[in-house]
Amino acid sequence: MIQYSLQCSKGHRFDAWFKNAAAYDEQQARGIVTCAQCGDAEVAKAPMAPNVARTDTRRVPLSAAHPDAARMREMLRLYRRKVMEEADYVGDRFAEEARKIHFEEVEARGIYGEATRDEVAGLLDDGIDFLPLPDIGEDN
Repeated sequence: MIQYSLQCSKGHRFDAWFKNAAAYDEQQARGIVTCAQCGDAEVAKAPMAPNVARTDTRRVPLSAAHPDAARMREMLRLYRRKVMEEADYVGDRFAEEARKIHFEEVEARGIYGEATRDEVAGLLDDGIDFLPLPDIGEDN
């Protein structure tokens, strides 16, 4: 998997994951890489710092003291609640159902469920858009 920092023609920056560089190139050529904020399809790779492997194994925690941390956690909780209230839970059939929706074999609807790492890679290869559901507990 590779993560790219992307920017649309309107200046919005966002990150996206791809199986490899060729997968990004193929999806970009098909016009399915779009801005996460405005949907603009005129997207290019943005300058980004290289990912340098750490030599120590200590994890550096994110700062819970950041001024926006509590607001961001609450927004993620609200997003998760909204998906769970309005979308259909399909369990471990998520990849199968997402493909059916993508290829218009069934009526489009919101779904959520579980997928294995291989299923996720397959959905990315097929150019199927999805987002992970944030796992933010109510007491976190």
